[in-house]
Amino acid sequence: MLSKSLIEDVLTAALSTGGDFSEIFVEDRFTNNITLQSGKIETSLSGRDFGIGIRVFKGLQSVYAYTTDHSKDGLLKAAKNAAQAISGNNLIQLPPLVHESVETVHPVQVLPLEVEKARKAAIMKQAYETAKNYHSSISQVKVRLMDEEQNVIIANSEGNWIEDKRVRSRLAIQAIAVRHNQMETGFYGPGAHQGFEFFENLDMNHYASEAARIAVTMLDASPCPGGKFPVIIDNEFGGVIFHEACGHGLEATAVAKNNSVFAGHLGEKVAPEIVTYIDDGTLPNEWGSINIDDEGEKARKNVLIENGILKGYLIDKFNARRMGMESTGSGRRESFRFAPTSRMTNTYIAPGKSTPEEIIANTEYGIYAKYMGGGQVSPATGDYNFAVMEAYEVKNGKLGKPLKGATLIGNGPKTLQLVDMVGNNLGHGAGMCGSLSGSIPVNVGQPMIRVSEITVGGTKGE
Repeated sequence: MLSKSLIEDVLTAALSTGGDFSEIFVEDRFTNNITLQSGKIETSLSGRDFGIGIRVFKGLQSVYAYTTDHSKDGLLKAAKNAAQAISGNNLIQLPPLVHESVETVHPVQVLPLEVEKARKAAIMKQAYETAKNYHSSISQVKVRLMDEEQNVIIANSEGNWIEDKRVRSRLAIQAIAVRHNQMETGFYGPGAHQGFEFFENLDMNHYASEAARIAVTMLDASPCPGGKFPVIIDNEFGGVIFHEACGHGLEATAVAKNNSVFAGHLGEKVAPEIVTYIDDGTLPNEWGSINIDDEGEKARKNVLIENGILKGYLIDKFNARRMGMESTGSGRRESFRFAPTSRMTNTYIAPGKSTPEEIIANTEYGIYAKYMGGGQVSPATGDYNFAVMEAYEVKNGKLGKPLKGATLIGNGPKTLQLVDMVGNNLGHGAGMCGSLSGSIPVNVGQPMIRVSEITVGGTKGE
């Protein structure tokens, strides 16, 4: 994409006013986004995005600039503009750039760019037909297929130069069930750090049928009672609560500025011994997985909480300076338009010893949240509010009637401390996470867990 000599010139220009670190991020991204509705392709968008980000550090000062002009003059101008915000007397001599090869732990068999859209449309129609034919009450099905190939070069004034290819694929299925004046929605959105083979190997019957089943089931749901109850949260996307309410609080973006309830508590007990919380970007072909982060650091498994003890944070290069710690390979960004900062990859609660059946059987009364919906959280406090897409009453150790309108309200760190049972059925769910450096693919995950008490917003009385 850019020659080695040009990259060296840009890095040198960025240091010309006394910066102590410079970095260049070159991105060439190809995307496809297809939508099918009412059995027909509604939109089909393909695009290419190319640009370069340039960053300069001086102590605890950071400056970022980006450009789509990849000419030598354009790049040197962008680098010098970034450098103008930095002043210092010590000029660094750029060491020779040493190319480092990337070990790909997420094999791709079929690049999406090499697959004609007719094959992609066939996959989508299969999902549509499966969901639409699930039940007569299904009135509408919407299917989105997304794939992308992102090629990057990352080089810096420490002499590092590395290239990477990232390929991701995702299918999103939304089903709407209608009865009289009532309408309910179901959704499932599996994804992977994989090529077109992901779609061909996907258990379409499972995912499409589940999206439809959720919508149909909720037609018969009773209003959820409000109050404080034990809550069982199922695996996979159930992990979104701890991603939002705890995971963001463990990112250096918040910790370095003391804007997190976890700041300054390394080595302390923050959860029961049965809770181990991990961020692992090395899981093969998972949606949130990476080979390297967007600062060129190799992906790794970061144990954040181990047997209830706070062990570490997710740290990027700049916040590592603030904290006096090392990067954990957690610097991520949406694109060249964003400076990287500390972000999650695949974050999950490790499996415990209880079976799902045991967890339900040991709950006299409570709420079972099978599938979570969207929510809001304050990273500084960990206070959250999440909708439940599919919920059930638990009574005398057995699942009861479906419930609608359930909302879980609480505080992430406090909820973490109230986890009293952890299942053995770890599962991951794909999603997109928004933060300071844009929207990025992440997995959230956990086995089934039970929280001894959560405030449940619903309809008082029945």
